[in-house]
Formats: sequence, C-alpha cells, structure tokens
Amino acid sequence: MTAKPKLHYTKGRGKMESVRWLLAAAGVEFEEEFIETKEDLEKLRKSGVLMFQQVPMVEIDGMKMVQTRAILSYIAGKYNLYGKDLKERAWIDMYVEGTTDLMGMIMVLPFQPADTKEKNLALMIERATTRYFPVYEK
Repeated sequence: MTAKPKLHYTKGRGKMESVRWLLAAAGVEFEEEFIETKEDLEKLRKSGVLMFQQVPMVEIDGMKMVQTRAILSYIAGKYNLYGKDLKERAWIDMYVEGTTDLMGMIMVLPFQPADTKEKNLALMIERATTRYFPVYEK
C-alpha cells in the first residue's frame, strides 16, 4: 500500500484547495501538515524541498511536488482524470485556466484597498456570473 499524499500549506484554502478537490474526486485520502508560523515555512525553505521557496507542496510517490498546476496534472494523470485523449485534455486545461483566472480575482480581493474593494467585488461578481458560471453550467 502506498503512503497517503501529504499536503503542506497554510490552514487556508488558497492554492491548495484545488488539489484537495481533485484528490477527493479521485477518492484518495490524504494528510495535511499545516504551516502555522513563519518558522514552519522557513524550516521547509531551509530543508531544500521547495523548488521555488514557496508552497503548496505535496509529497506523493516519493516526490516533493510544488507548483499547483504540476501537482494537479500529476494527480489527474495518475488517477485517470485527465481525459482520454489530447482533445479532452485541452478542454480540461481550458476549464482549469478559467478557474485559475477566477480564483486569482477572488484571492486578491481581501488585499484590496478599502476604497476600491466594493468596486472590485462588483466586477468579480459580474465576471463570475457572466463569464465563468455559464461555462461551468453548460
């Protein structure tokens, strides 16, 4: 029996959430090791396992993988969730990139200046409801 994948990230959703969703869709149990302090992150950085000195990182199949897209592609391929041919993979990639664009808007919202936050929230809601949600529903 292979070891459960181990996810290294903060207690927030962020860039690790899509990895959690994909593992759940594949029916794969996983463990999480939360980075709770700056010292926890610095310890990982000093260990040399973070290729670009940042998380998320997933330990799977003897690898310490970083970069969300690479992690997702590996998991999808491993568990046959990456389409049956090149065209299906292209469609999957388009959905993934669209979701990445939408998540980018959502993730920066808490860091927006107070005077522009309401305007940016309205723009995000408009784009989500007119550009992204209709595609997913279709």
